[in-house]
Amino acid sequence: MNETDRVMILDVPLDIVDMEQAAGKLAELMRRDGCSIIVTPNSEIVVNAGKDTELKGIISTADLIIPDGIGLVYASKLLGFPLKERVTGIDFLYRALGLLEKEQKSVFLLGGRPQGKGALSVAETAAMRMKERFPGLRIAGIHHGYFNDEEELKIVEEINRSGADFLCVALGSPKQEKFMGRYRGELLVKAAIGVGGSLDVWAGTVKRAPKFFRDHGLEWLYRFVKQPARYKRIAALPKFMIKVLISR
Repeated sequence: MNETDRVMILDVPLDIVDMEQAAGKLAELMRRDGCSIIVTPNSEIVVNAGKDTELKGIISTADLIIPDGIGLVYASKLLGFPLKERVTGIDFLYRALGLLEKEQKSVFLLGGRPQGKGALSVAETAAMRMKERFPGLRIAGIHHGYFNDEEELKIVEEINRSGADFLCVALGSPKQEKFMGRYRGELLVKAAIGVGGSLDVWAGTVKRAPKFFRDHGLEWLYRFVKQPARYKRIAALPKFMIKVLISR
């Protein structure tokens, strides 16, 4: 993959890949030296990157930029450089875990709610569900997402001590992207990905939209019905499309 395989939307690059190509790229990254960064921007993150130079820089220098948002697909068509398809972060993570199991690699899960009274943390529960689906998958380590800036270096050391090959960072955007960007030079994993709320879905604390909504690009509508308080985030989609039209 090279820069000609990318489309620029509001001055933010996105890889023109389908799921198979994205999975193939991951396999390639896992054979490279150093820590590769994988980001999964949607239209909201693209808009935020226009206001946050640090976030924009991290996305622009990532090794794989997956278009996780139906708005990005629509926008790319308007701009005349259509993306092949929406590649959702959670579906890509599923493929990644399968690859890790096949190649006997390990994963570290970072993020989610910590342990409560008599309850496992989100990452612990997600790890259990992942092992049920991928019995050969090795979970190198787990850490919740409720930590402050002063604790970050200790967490990086914990990840490195675990010997993990792959890191899932579920801190929400832009915190997860900035964590990866800040420590990519120190992290010993082969690749790190920002997965947003994917650990919550694996753990069962958040229900994913039914297949009909996913197949028709209507996950935003399902989330709005289930969580009306998200209206401000959902309203970002028409604002994004207006920005794209203006950018033409």
